Amino acid sequence: MEDYQLLIDLHKNAYRQGPGGDTESKKALDLGMLDKSQPLKIADIGCGTGASTLLLGNLLDAQITAVDFLQDFLDILNTRAKNSGLAEKISTLCCSMENLPFEDEEYDVIWSEGAIYNMGFEKGVIDWNRYLKVGGLLVVSEITWISNSRPLEVQQYWEKEYPEIDVSSSKIKILEKNGYSPIGYFVLPEHCWLDNYYQPMQNNFQDFLMRNGNSEDARAIVEAENKEIELYKKYKNYYSYGVYIAKKLHLP
Repeated sequence: MEDYQLLIDLHKNAYRQGPGGDTESKKALDLGMLDKSQPLKIADIGCGTGASTLLLGNLLDAQITAVDFLQDFLDILNTRAKNSGLAEKISTLCCSMENLPFEDEEYDVIWSEGAIYNMGFEKGVIDWNRYLKVGGLLVVSEITWISNSRPLEVQQYWEKEYPEIDVSSSKIKILEKNGYSPIGYFVLPEHCWLDNYYQPMQNNFQDFLMRNGNSEDARAIVEAENKEIELYKKYKNYYSYGVYIAKKLHLP
């Protein structure tokens, strides 16, 4: 079994596939100052199994296109949407976030939690700009240094994993030079990592290993995840996900 199939198996039954929280998603909505009385068209890009998609569907009068490149995740989202009475609000689309079949200025909101790193923050905010209406809202979370300096161990780890990691001022500058007006920013708190993401994943490790015959590849994935968890616990004062909220000013 290829590694990505093992990763699907590890993550597909989790409520979240990355750090985040319902309270924090609601905070981003509030900072975006959306008019909740108006019908909206939203794209949730890199939606996973739909934690943010379902929240948006419950809170807004919206038609939501939930995008992920893994059909396994979208199948679970479709089931959750049906069970939550949201199936008429949510449609799923299996495709790459780098090759979206959207029309220019089609969406009022583009939302992406913990996923834009797959194509890179700068490329993502540039490419997705054209799909937003002028005045539309971009909400993305992105791994971010939350101090100006940090220990070499954590710096080397994240620069290897994601070379675009940077401080928030650099991310905001990217938004400003690419047709957006930043209107909000905050850092995900510790519980979004430990309680909402890492602990549920750790609770699943034994079942995951049993399902996959305790294979060398499965054990390697668990070891890598545990390494990341320990790194976060050790260095959580130096990095987190930053949540960036910005309005589109014009076509670039």
